[in-house]
Order: sequence, then structure tokens, then C-alpha cells
Amino acid sequence: MGQTLEAVAIDYQTENYRDAYSRINAIVIEGEAEAHSNYLQLAELMPEFNEELHRLAKMEDRHKKGFTACGKNLNVTPDMDFAEKFFSELHDNFQKAFATGDIVTCLLIQSLIIECFAIAAYNIYIPVADPFARKITEGVVKDEYLHLNFGEEWLQDHFEDSKATLEQANRQNLPLVWKMLNQVETDAKVLGMEKEALVEDFMIQYGESLGKIGFNTRDIMRMSAMGLVAA
Repeated sequence: MGQTLEAVAIDYQTENYRDAYSRINAIVIEGEAEAHSNYLQLAELMPEFNEELHRLAKMEDRHKKGFTACGKNLNVTPDMDFAEKFFSELHDNFQKAFATGDIVTCLLIQSLIIECFAIAAYNIYIPVADPFARKITEGVVKDEYLHLNFGEEWLQDHFEDSKATLEQANRQNLPLVWKMLNQVETDAKVLGMEKEALVEDFMIQYGESLGKIGFNTRDIMRMSAMGLVAA
């Protein structure tokens, strides 16, 4: 209820809001573009899922167009340079894993970390978004759960063989999420999104995913805490 009241109080046309929005909007546009590219690369590593992965990639491209329209609706130019730097470390780690044919690490980065990050951000954003962006984001978040399911199901089917690689990939990549959240804390707050709520929602989504794949509660707590000290 509090968040809905906050949304009513937000003036979406102030210079401060539009400045913060230029970076947050760029991040979601870039995040969807990265996801589009990542799913196409995963299709190369997993030809047996070619059709499904191309379908997921297409959905991400559609989301990118939707979020581009959200920026245009507020007459905001997204700061794409900022967004590219924001994703650069996760991007580089995905590309290194792709180059070695490491499907498990690629899926952890795209289907778990990026999707859970997106779902958390969209869930917290929807109650405080302007009406146009709210409608777009509500549609997007439904799709993101489908993308999360793809990675969860494959990793669950290959859990025993993947467990050690997943733990290593988690160790390398989860700390980057806390770094990323710290970078946007101020801008997110201007948009009505509290960092604590983003962290909480992400940890719930990510922990649930690790549980579905096959990790026990102790493993989930240990893995979820990785890098949190720096947050």
C-alpha cells in the first residue's frame, strides 16, 4: 500500500527523476539486449533447444523495444554508455564461458542471475512506475519467469554433473550483482525503489531457483551470501 501511495506522489517530469531514469531505463534496455544475444549464443551451444532458445531471444528483443518506448514516453534519452559499463563484467564472464562451451556457467549467468535480477527490479518498480511503463513492465515480468524456468529445468536435469561448476560460477558472478546494485542505489531511490527491497526480492528469487535445481537449504544460504558482505 505504501509503495502505491509513493507512486501517486512521484512527479515523473522533474529533472531529477528524468536524469535518474536515463540510467535505469538504459540498464533495462541493455539488459534485454544482452539477454537476446545470450540466448542466441546458448542456441549455438545447445542445438537441441534451438527453437525454444530463439523464441526466448525474440521475447527479449520485444522487451527491449517496450522499454525503449518507456523512455520515449517520458522524453528521456537512455544513457547507453553507462548501461554497457554496468553489465560489462557479467558480459565478459558470459563470453568467456561461451568461448569454452561452458553451458552451466552461461545458464547460471543468464537464466538465473540476470533473470532473477530483472524479476526483482521489475517487481519493485511496477508499483512506483508511471502508468505507461507499468503496463509494459507487468507484461515483461510474466515472460521473465518463463526464461527462468528454462535454465532451472535444464540445470535440474543435469544437477549432479553441474553442481561444482554452478558453485564456482556463483562464486565468480554473484558478487557482481551486489556491486551492480550499489551502483544504482541512488538512481533507484529517486524512482521510488529501495535497495533493501531489491536485495530482498533478488535473494528470494535466486534462492528459490537454486532450490528448484537441487541445492539444499544450507547450500542455498552459503551460495546466496557470496559477496553480500560488500553490498
